[in-house]
Amino acid sequence: MTQRIWIKDPLAILADGAERGVIIADGRIAELAPSGANPAADAIFDASAHVVLPGLINTHHHFYQTLTRALPAALDRELFDWLNALYPVWACITPEALESAATVALAELLLSGCTTTTDHHYVFPPGLDDAIDIEIAAARRLGIRIVATRGSMNRSRRDGGLPPDNVVQNEDTILADSERLIARYHDPSPHAMVQIALAPCSPFSVTTSLMRAAAALAARTGVRLHTHLAETADETAFCEHMHGCRPLDYRDACGWLHDRTWLAHGIHFDTAEMARLAAAGVAVTHCPGSNQTLGSGHRRVCELIDAGVTVGLGVDGSASNDASNLMQEVRASFLVQRSRYGVTRVSHRDALRWATEGSAACIGRPELGRIEVGAAADLAMFKLDELRFAGAGDPLAALVLCGAHRADRVMAAGQWVVRDGVIPGLNMAALLRRHAAASSAIWV
Repeated sequence: MTQRIWIKDPLAILADGAERGVIIADGRIAELAPSGANPAADAIFDASAHVVLPGLINTHHHFYQTLTRALPAALDRELFDWLNALYPVWACITPEALESAATVALAELLLSGCTTTTDHHYVFPPGLDDAIDIEIAAARRLGIRIVATRGSMNRSRRDGGLPPDNVVQNEDTILADSERLIARYHDPSPHAMVQIALAPCSPFSVTTSLMRAAAALAARTGVRLHTHLAETADETAFCEHMHGCRPLDYRDACGWLHDRTWLAHGIHFDTAEMARLAAAGVAVTHCPGSNQTLGSGHRRVCELIDAGVTVGLGVDGSASNDASNLMQEVRASFLVQRSRYGVTRVSHRDALRWATEGSAACIGRPELGRIEVGAAADLAMFKLDELRFAGAGDPLAALVLCGAHRADRVMAAGQWVVRDGVIPGLNMAALLRRHAAASSAIWV
């Protein structure tokens, strides 16, 4: 028989009509409990010390980059110079190193209240052909939902691109592996735990032929498309020099402007381009931590939203953001956008919405990112028992304003994946030792 679990009497909850909590059954939210309700339940979890959010959703990341955080050779560099410093290091990543890197990234995300993540893996040095398989296996072990985006690069320096020859693949190899991954892993159904998307890396690392072929394959198989776009002024200059147009014009010519595409960054879109994105149904991921670290610019989030563009949130790579903590990214987005637009325009609820409903829309998953009947039972629950919260009045606002960074309980698909601030079954000390050894090995 189906067990009904009552998440009872939360301190606060990001939902209307759920003052007494929610009932979970079969991995879904079966019932909201409004004030005065006393629903039937087989088990009760006392949430009176917890602030309850929909599980946060990370829509842009690079797991492998946890191996190269704060790398001295890459410090204080803008994007292109930063990449050139890191490509030779990333060329040394082994399957064992990627497994530890992915597990570290996923664990950090889970502990920050994230229940669904994407990852954009695009570095495939020799011997790392099964990178996406490794990431999916790690996500399954930890119980987090994943949209694994099969990244790719095939324009190396000898072809006028940015990456060195030893981290790119040829187009046939990329497309064959993309088809393999879709056939093996992609679950198109609602509430899926694993999905695949296609993600040629950038205009300066991928040929036009591959951009168009990936779009055609995505259309044929029904998967989504993802890439970096309009991240830096250097990227715009590259497109104008190489293709004679701006980055968005180039993507349009490659068949990418439609409602199955979401783009990372989007800092340098002009007003007319925002309107084009909205008309096409293209969504954009805001990555404030990375953009600030690399000095890439400030995303015009409110103007995108006013134009009708869906905006989600992403932590981006741990080597640019140097963190995989999505709750910290919520606060960063709040501060960056409030400083741009003012206190009357951006609230803590806006930032939380970008990381939940907005991110769910980016990846085409309306069953995620909200607490309502029928939605996935993905919940992030935070206690306010740290010094940082002393004196806090509004519990939801406190999560953002006071800097929450670690969830006490996290549920994905109705299963507890974080209990009392710990991931069940994960030997954290052993993981950190394994990760440190892998990181040190590729830095040499």
